[in-house]
Parts: sequence; structure tokens; C-alpha cells
Amino acid sequence: MLFCSINSNANDAPIKHHYQFASIEYLFEQEVGRLVLPQIYLTLGITVDISPLPGNRAQYVVNSGEFDGEIMRIWSYGEENPDTVRVPTPYYYLETMAFVRSDSLIKVNSVSDLASLRIGRVRGVKHTNNITEGLTDIYDVHSTQLMFELLEQDRIDVALTNTLDGNVIIQSYPFTNIKAMEKPLATLPLYHYLHKKNLPLVSLLDEKIHELSASGELKSMITQAENYVIKQYMNTNKH
Repeated sequence: MLFCSINSNANDAPIKHHYQFASIEYLFEQEVGRLVLPQIYLTLGITVDISPLPGNRAQYVVNSGEFDGEIMRIWSYGEENPDTVRVPTPYYYLETMAFVRSDSLIKVNSVSDLASLRIGRVRGVKHTNNITEGLTDIYDVHSTQLMFELLEQDRIDVALTNTLDGNVIIQSYPFTNIKAMEKPLATLPLYHYLHKKNLPLVSLLDEKIHELSASGELKSMITQAENYVIKQYMNTNKH
């Protein structure tokens, strides 16, 4: 492995030319991040590999130092995982949206409306874990697709996921009896996290994200990535 000495000092591990990151499998926003984050790193002359994993497994390999970081998580992830370091500037966002059966009379306009419902969520995803904290009628599954199958089968009352993730899954499979609520329950910025051994990278990445955002390049990267992921979902799941 080659090393470079960008912005490092004797007390910090040197900045490498290559890093290994985890993402959460089967989620739209994570697939977008798998395309965008490597482009950000390439502007620094660094390449990355990204391995999609179940959410809890991704958290473990990063906290243990086995992997160098996670591509994107919400703010509270850093509070709960002190062995990680948050790059201060977010580079994407998600919405926590409630999806229900179209033929039901269920309305979810606020978090309090979830209290009496059977709730589906993807295992290991922080934003849906947080918004359902203290609730007991929870069904954890490994993918949005499976969660929506349970919803259409009336085995749960509401499915929680990112708005774009849910809408793409509805269109691509398709699910004909599922709809999103009018407004998300929360809108959350998404941050890149590094294991603390990679602290020297933080300021470099933060400056680069600011630069790419100001120039409009980041927005262009995100739009292209979203369009690509949507196309891939639709092509993969044609019937």
C-alpha cells in the first residue's frame, strides 16, 4: 500500500491512496452515495472501495476499525459511535417518509400518529430507528422491497423509509397499492463518517465538499447518480 503525506503529522496516521468503506445495502440514498463519494475522493487523488452490508454489520466493521468508514449516516450516528469521526459538511440528505396502503384510511402526519400502528423498518437504519424509539409493534426486515410486501399483505400498517427509496421501489416492482404520505416525518442531512484512525482526512474532505457544493459540481454529481440508480432499479426489476 502506498501512502502520501497530505496534511498529516507525526501524531496522525498518514493519508493513504486507497480506503475501504461500508454502505447499507438495498437503500436508494446509499446507492447514490456509492456513486458520488468516490468522485469526491478522486478529486483528492484517492480511490475507494465500498462494500454494501446490512446496517448493523456496517456499523460494526467501522467501529472495530476493520473498515475505514461509512459512506453516509445521519448526525446521531456520530453521537452513538465515538470511534467514528463525522465530516462536518453533509453531502446528501434523506426524508423519513411513512408509506401506507392506498386503500387504507391511515394518516401519518406526525410521529405521534405511529403509536398505535404496526410499523415496518429496514434493520440497522438509524433514522427509522430513532423515529420509532419507544414503540413496541415493530417489524425489522432486511430490505424495502420485503417491507412493502408485508405492507401490501396487511401484515404491517405503515412502512418507514427514505422518500426516494420508497418511491423508486413502488415504481420498479411495481407495488400498486402503496402510497406515501403528503409530507415526510423528518428531513435529515447525511454525513460521511470515518474511523477515528483516519482523522487527518476530515478537514481535507470538508473543504472539498464545500468547494464542490459552491461550484455546482456536487449537485451535478448527485443528479447524475440519482438518475443512474433509478434507471438501474427500473431495468433490474422489469416484469
